[in-house]
Amino acid sequence: MLIGEVARRSGVSARMLRHYESLGLVRPTGRNDVGYREYSGADVRRIFHIESLRSLGLTLREVGRALDDPGFSPSELVDDLVRRTRERIASETELLTRLSRIDAAGPEGWEGVLRTVALLQALGSSSPGTRQRAALSSVGEAPVPVRALVDAVLSERDPVVAGALRWALAQAGGGLVLLAGGLAAPEAEVRARAVQAIAEVPGDTATALLREALADPDPVVRGHAAPALGARGVDDAVPVLIEMVAEEVRDVDAADALGALAAAPEAAERIAAGLVARLADGTLAPSARRRLTQALADIPGATASHALAELARDEDRGVALTAGYVLGLRGGEGG
Repeated sequence: MLIGEVARRSGVSARMLRHYESLGLVRPTGRNDVGYREYSGADVRRIFHIESLRSLGLTLREVGRALDDPGFSPSELVDDLVRRTRERIASETELLTRLSRIDAAGPEGWEGVLRTVALLQALGSSSPGTRQRAALSSVGEAPVPVRALVDAVLSERDPVVAGALRWALAQAGGGLVLLAGGLAAPEAEVRARAVQAIAEVPGDTATALLREALADPDPVVRGHAAPALGARGVDDAVPVLIEMVAEEVRDVDAADALGALAAAPEAAERIAAGLVARLADGTLAPSARRRLTQALADIPGATASHALAELARDEDRGVALTAGYVLGLRGGEGG
């Protein structure tokens, strides 16, 4: 076959076939009487092999090695191709994400685009100070898409920067739908960050999400959700708050939340009963019993007072002293 027919059958242009020949990838087996290249069936099969390997992402040099080197290792090359492809996908995905965020910001003119790009780059900086400044400047200076702020909140490890990001997110409108996705993350630390951000957003939707977080298997996640719910007057958080006191997981915040919930008389009795029941657990460490006794101090009502009177005679001197001191402040109630 002459080069024109090979080009038609293979779909490879005559110009590319000549390029392959110049690189030594394929050589016509002969020439006809007038000097035109003639390709054999084997030549055409090699051309198809070249095109197949190129479709996998091989360079022409790698194609030549694959076809001509008897010691060539296909598995090694495929592993390398997989790695390179994953890197390319990751890079293009990052670019797509950046472009989507810029589009969502709706900047006006190239100046707006450049400001948005600069802020997005700063949010991804390795410097905590730079990320913090970007979070603070995102409010008012240049619009930053809520998704970008949510992504930053869910990935931020520095507590100071995280606080600035949560503030910026609240100013931007909360992004509750996106934060709800963070509650389903497999990593507990991501779920905890999502709860912290949701806690700063007012409204029933945020409260409902915090209720969901009460059932999280991780105590740290529950430990962020329960005090936030307590501050919103949701007494569903009481069992978790009591457990936080017993386990010394943000126990001061938990005790404060219990005290706030106990402002309602009915809630006060339920909270006191829960604390007393937890104190009855014979496996508790002495330090946990003391913390639970201290938590009773802020709970008004007869149940708490009677419990404190009993605890003032406790065999653990620390518990007895704590209960006696609290009773003194309460005017000896329950004695």
